[in-house]
Amino acid sequence: MVSFLQVDGLTKSFGDLVLFENITFGVAQGQKIGLIAKNGSGKTTLLNIIAGKEDYDSGSIVFRNDLRVGYLEQAPHYPEGLTVLQACFYSKNETVQLLAEYEQALVEDDTDKLNSLLERMDSLKAWDYEQRAKQILGELKIHNLEQKVESLSGGQLKRVALANVLITEPELIILDEPTNHLDLEMTEWLEDYLNRSTISILMVTHDRYFLDRVCSEIIEIDQKQIFQYKGNYSYYLEKRQERIDAQNAEVERASNLLRKELDWMRRQPQARGTKAKYRIDAFYELEKKAHQQREAGHVNLDVKASYIGSKIFEAVDVCKRFDDLKITDHFNYTFARYEKMGIVGNNGTGKSTFIKMLLGEVKPDSGHFDIGETVRFGYYSQEGLQFDEQMKVIDVVQNIAEYIDLGDGRKMGVAQFLNYFLFTPDRQHSYVYKLSGGEKRRLYLCTVLMRNPNFLVLDEPTNDLDIITLNVLEEYLRSFKGCVIVVSHDRYFMDKVVDHLLVFRGNADIKDFPGNYTQYRAWKEEQDQLKKQQEQALQSKQAPAEEKSRKPEKEVKRRLTFKEKKEFEALDAEIPALEAEKKELETAMSSGTLSTDELLAKSARISELMEELDEKTMRWLELSEWV
Repeated sequence: MVSFLQVDGLTKSFGDLVLFENITFGVAQGQKIGLIAKNGSGKTTLLNIIAGKEDYDSGSIVFRNDLRVGYLEQAPHYPEGLTVLQACFYSKNETVQLLAEYEQALVEDDTDKLNSLLERMDSLKAWDYEQRAKQILGELKIHNLEQKVESLSGGQLKRVALANVLITEPELIILDEPTNHLDLEMTEWLEDYLNRSTISILMVTHDRYFLDRVCSEIIEIDQKQIFQYKGNYSYYLEKRQERIDAQNAEVERASNLLRKELDWMRRQPQARGTKAKYRIDAFYELEKKAHQQREAGHVNLDVKASYIGSKIFEAVDVCKRFDDLKITDHFNYTFARYEKMGIVGNNGTGKSTFIKMLLGEVKPDSGHFDIGETVRFGYYSQEGLQFDEQMKVIDVVQNIAEYIDLGDGRKMGVAQFLNYFLFTPDRQHSYVYKLSGGEKRRLYLCTVLMRNPNFLVLDEPTNDLDIITLNVLEEYLRSFKGCVIVVSHDRYFMDKVVDHLLVFRGNADIKDFPGNYTQYRAWKEEQDQLKKQQEQALQSKQAPAEEKSRKPEKEVKRRLTFKEKKEFEALDAEIPALEAEKKELETAMSSGTLSTDELLAKSARISELMEELDEKTMRWLELSEWV
């Protein structure tokens, strides 16, 4: 395989904090690699280093000459003043730059410049390129192409940046959390797009279904080193456990040997001096190995939630709308004790608004939520990440409570609770400003759980959390003795945690589904298939009489039907007419006499004609085989 990227002996540290040391790996043509590590291990830093946005201490990074590389940052940004369409064309790619010039000439009504650009647009097939860009934007639900980038939300900007990366058609694409801010429909579209593409990929994502279905190799940063697995996420889980088991066995063997060597080392100096020096050196190596410890990747916290009565909440005739957008319309629901509900749906269908109505932060237009007296909400929101950056991690949590109640008189202190959520003792005494974005999200989660609520409401809790933390949270929620509502686009997380769904399908259409996301997806596919079969049956009944009366032997010989023959004759006339119209438009656009509006209209028509010609020519070829 052709090597696209080679990283050799790479080391990066911040002061005395070493993120990774002397790591080596490569990306070859066609490889699709997922990068996994817990928050704070340097995943985003590594991607930034490879993309040339951060320095490193030592090592080398080599790309193949003239390699087209696309990079989706975790928090992308563009110069102010750009429109969405211009941001999508913000690239060093020759075709993209040409399109940017063309768009600018249109805005400035510069006819001379437009005329000089037309020939280059034709030679580079830039008309197709622009159309493809708009199609990708449509799939990512970005429709207002003239909107300024500074007015976009973080999620919208991430989707624009993703479109920008995809339409430049790189040979190697580096993605940092590509599914953040994508709804389930968009995530599944992107999953399918990358699966069908021949693009090489180096990707960080917490979406485990996405990782499993797109990537064929996994790289893990652990203990400042790189471990590589030649398989998808499922294969990685299996082989990683084997590696940890082998390492633990080695540590145990080292501990047993250490006890014997310790007896020897404690003998009087005269006796030790007669022994070989290599044995003394080996002792210290054994000691180092014996004290290695594996941090648990999961936790079984049997936390006692505060008492919750049988009445949780009841939604009574709740109506809410924003202008023409309906969120709920006379919605009624009674929430059961200990229920674990997931809320899913496309962006903009009102999931977060529904949560805020339940919590009293947004008032319904009519109707109400009747909340039980014993309910104590714990709310993890998308906007809730606010800390005093100069405080230490342990102090942030200790300001909420000194301990968490485990029941039966047992208590867990703050330090132990933080340790369960993967904050090591030295990290607990770090200042908040030193934490990575994912570590801050994990700390925010700890502050919510430390309040000992009996009803957890989690709005997109999986964004920016690493896979190890997600495992911890999933185990916590599964054993949580209270109620849970989760709004999330993470299919894997929903499957593990919830047993019931509210599916927001837009315009106040809310489906109550008794199952997890995978079960809902299977049910939906069955419904779609059934609907398709019903439509086909209806079309079959409405087919022309000559279609029904065809004899079996004629079908075997596969002659054109009367209808197909007429279609073939029509195509014979239509294709030359379309080609003539295209030629006329090209001549007119090169004449230099058209206004800006006329140029725009004719260039749009050319794009339509090219698609129509392709479609009709393919159909003509198909029919011509049976003439």
